[in-house]
Amino acid sequence: MPELPEIVTYVEAIERFVLGQTLEAVRIRSPSLLRTYSPKVSAIEGQRVLGVRRLGKRVVFELEGELFVVIHLMVSGRFKWTKRGAAIPRKRAHAAFDFPEGTLLLTEAATHKRASMHVVRGEEALRELDPGGVEPLEVDARGFREAVLKENRTLKRVLTDPTIFSGIGNAHSDEILLLAGLSPVRRSRQLSDEEIERLREATVRSLGEWVERLRAEVGDGFPNKITAFHPEMGAHGKFGKPCPRCGSPIQRIVYASRETNYCATCQTGGKLLKDRALSKLLREDWPKTLEELEERRVVRE
Repeated sequence: MPELPEIVTYVEAIERFVLGQTLEAVRIRSPSLLRTYSPKVSAIEGQRVLGVRRLGKRVVFELEGELFVVIHLMVSGRFKWTKRGAAIPRKRAHAAFDFPEGTLLLTEAATHKRASMHVVRGEEALRELDPGGVEPLEVDARGFREAVLKENRTLKRVLTDPTIFSGIGNAHSDEILLLAGLSPVRRSRQLSDEEIERLREATVRSLGEWVERLRAEVGDGFPNKITAFHPEMGAHGKFGKPCPRCGSPIQRIVYASRETNYCATCQTGGKLLKDRALSKLLREDWPKTLEELEERRVVRE
């Protein structure tokens, strides 16, 4: 799922390409995409784009007439800039937004279509779609601390809860926690003041660096290959690969369809966190440390 750095990249690129242009037509292929019925989609046609902004993990188009188009890409929704009037692909595509200088396609690669589009009028209606989390790159130290301590939850959940922090998801939370040297299952109210500040600094640094990295990659073009996983990441999606900080193999916890990656050496004092998908089978045989895990691998080999 595109998160804060990726959504910022989309917002800045879309703004470069369509700001000031008139939205000539909206063509929707997937009826499930549209989640509102008033105002009608036809109301946004013929309106000029006044701005593009981020709302959590959503992309917001501000149009004339106090109209807003809010698009949530979910896991596999993506934007693509193409020639004006381009046909909507029959597969893996939701809609097309036609402008004088090109067409913005909205696609979704997943079998189950989850991307959504809301059309609302007025800032108050727009605020109703905001989960309410603080902006991690804008909140001060006091506000960050209050957000972290809002509920006594695991740090993984605190970072990815949109009502606590805006725009952070599974991928970038792994990177933040690795940089901070904190366990994803550590409870927020167990943190010392120093650890909270370390988490804040890691959050600002990691997200900021990824925003700048993606900006540099895209340049003045359009990001047609946005993804929440990047090969240069240190933890996310790197199970079994060496930690960039200490060289130990990156570990993972798998629950349902989500995976949390972490370094046992840097984040949990060498302790392996139980993977719910496997610990039920291993029960008491579950290895407690990296050393024990490596010993078992040697025996198997």
